[in-house]
Amino acid sequence: MSGSQLWALAEIERQPDVSVSALASSLLVHQSTASNLLDGLEAMELVTKHRTREDQRVVRLRVTKKGQELLSRAPAPTIGVLLDALQNLPEETLWGLSLNMDALTTIMNRKDESAAAKPLADL
Repeated sequence: MSGSQLWALAEIERQPDVSVSALASSLLVHQSTASNLLDGLEAMELVTKHRTREDQRVVRLRVTKKGQELLSRAPAPTIGVLLDALQNLPEETLWGLSLNMDALTTIMNRKDESAAAKPLADL
């Protein structure tokens, strides 16, 4: 099981009957990414999908007993550590991080096409 699957499972347990779109929002991922995570969790029988009488269009999620047992044995933290840390930083620190990330991604966009076939250890 991947860390993202574990995080998704923990979010579903924290928010019983959460919709796929609400789960995606909680995980800060696209809805299709959340759906892919759920496919794996459902295949492992860790979550179930169901629809309510009120709105048959919306799929709701629940953790199975097997999923609850897995979560009880899972290492902590099962939430997004980075997201939690970022939410607790002062605004000026976040602004500085944003500027530095912009600089980093600019540098990363400068590709050396000849390095594509080289192992990282050789670069």
